[in-house]
Amino acid sequence: MQSKEDIISYTEKVRVRFNETDPLGIVWHGHYIVYFEDGREAFGREHGLTYLDIQKAGYVTPIVKSTCEHFLPLKYGETFNIVTTFVNSASAKLIYRYELFNEENKLVCSGETIQVFLDSDNNLCLYNPEFFQVWKDKMGL
Repeated sequence: MQSKEDIISYTEKVRVRFNETDPLGIVWHGHYIVYFEDGREAFGREHGLTYLDIQKAGYVTPIVKSTCEHFLPLKYGETFNIVTTFVNSASAKLIYRYELFNEENKLVCSGETIQVFLDSDNNLCLYNPEFFQVWKDKMGL
């Protein structure tokens, strides 16, 4: 169970672009996974865990699972907040949860992604890479 002290989040404000909408005038469902990536990248910039940091350490982190639940639509021109939360795990993986809130602060979408660590030879890491453990220690996890 995760305690409040273990929760690390970041909120990014985004505007829906015209090319993200479908003929119904709402955001096409596939773009929500892209919004999750926007949230991960913003989280990484804020908390010092970007894809470039991971790559410099000699690792990549492919997504092995993603979930997405839709509750309300977003439309062209609307702004929304992506709340990205890192879920601490003893396993060598990155787990992020996402909540997207519209301008009225209503939950539009939620989801989760799980990423694993592969080394430079594409071997699955069963233990936290050293750089990642240092980051977790620095974050108090």
